Amino acid sequence: MSKAKANAEEMTSEEALDALLDKLLVDYKDPDQVTGKNGLLKRLTKRIVEKAMEREMTHHLGYEKHSTEGYNSGNSRNGHTDKTITGDFGQVDISTPRDREGTFEPKMIPKRETHFKGFDAKIISMYSRGMTTREIQGHLKDMYGVDVSPELISSVTEGVIEEVTEWQNRPLDKVYPIIYLDALWLKIKDEGHIMNKAIYLVMGIDMSGAKQLLGMWVQKTEGAKFWLQILTDLKNRGIEDILIACVDGLKGFPEAINSIYPKTEVQLCIVHMIRNSLRYVSYKDRKKLVTDLKRVYCAPTAESAEQELDSLCETWDKQYPTIGKLWKSNWKNIIPFFAYPPEIRKIIYTTNAIESLNFSLRKIIKNRASFPSDEAALKLLYLGVMNVSRKWTLPVRNWGEAVNQLAIIFGDRVPLNAA
Repeated sequence: MSKAKANAEEMTSEEALDALLDKLLVDYKDPDQVTGKNGLLKRLTKRIVEKAMEREMTHHLGYEKHSTEGYNSGNSRNGHTDKTITGDFGQVDISTPRDREGTFEPKMIPKRETHFKGFDAKIISMYSRGMTTREIQGHLKDMYGVDVSPELISSVTEGVIEEVTEWQNRPLDKVYPIIYLDALWLKIKDEGHIMNKAIYLVMGIDMSGAKQLLGMWVQKTEGAKFWLQILTDLKNRGIEDILIACVDGLKGFPEAINSIYPKTEVQLCIVHMIRNSLRYVSYKDRKKLVTDLKRVYCAPTAESAEQELDSLCETWDKQYPTIGKLWKSNWKNIIPFFAYPPEIRKIIYTTNAIESLNFSLRKIIKNRASFPSDEAALKLLYLGVMNVSRKWTLPVRNWGEAVNQLAIIFGDRVPLNAA
């Protein structure tokens, strides 16, 4: 067929559609005639859906309605089933064709479905942004004039659980140069009681410099035993090596990670150390203390940093003895920082990468006083993570320089194709 002929046919089709619309809207005076309860949009939706399913039935049986080809074919049309479907247009009553053998599976509106899948996506989108069931009900009522039951909303969002399970068990890369660990505390119902539970999150920076959330775990035990469970899970999913693990002082983690990944450097988050130090300080002393602490963590070497820490203790121990004790007791997991060049220090200086994610997730969960189960909490957090991670399109800043420095420091532990 020539291009000109194809364009002519396309124009003819458009012209025919315009002519049909002109006929349908010949008496148009008010928007309610189109979008109202019994407006044109609903009636067209009903007719188009029913016509589409009739065509599906014809394709399923292999012959047109009333055609003699259907005689003694072994299967035939067998009336209709009435049901109400829900969508952006509101609620519409439709008739679904049936066949005698019950083998017809309509694609337009599948069996037992009472709403368009596009409508499901809207519910999930609202849910993922932290809206409660009651808020979703109200929004759908206001926007589309649709009364949606809590049971429908729950059934739509329950389908996410399978995605969560698949995501949580997906294979991971062999090597992650850097991982961050942090936790969110939620109120979750457990055996009839509301209790505080930690949802631990592990974020990895892969060899391309991209951020990935590797998984989420609900705390069921405490300390090293729980971390051992998480790290074993990561190893079973394919991670063979981690170069640097950044933590905020979580108890038991250094011992647990070194039992699974003995070569991994555990780095305590410097920003958390500063925050914890300032807890003990009056407001008038904070600026001076921050300046003195900066001399410690900005020192060029571990030796000079230790000298600066001694100097800080001499200055502040009499007034705030807990600060020096805090840094010295954690020094083992602070000093790895000083062995790295500036390109790497900037990345491991803080766990901001995962804290930024946590901030976004807290905005999503703030409307919920508690969750009925671990699964309900993970479901909402997973949807929130999927929304946030769409923005993770660029590598970590200055990653090219950083990965080259990592290759120098860690040698053949960095894959040859890392840069």
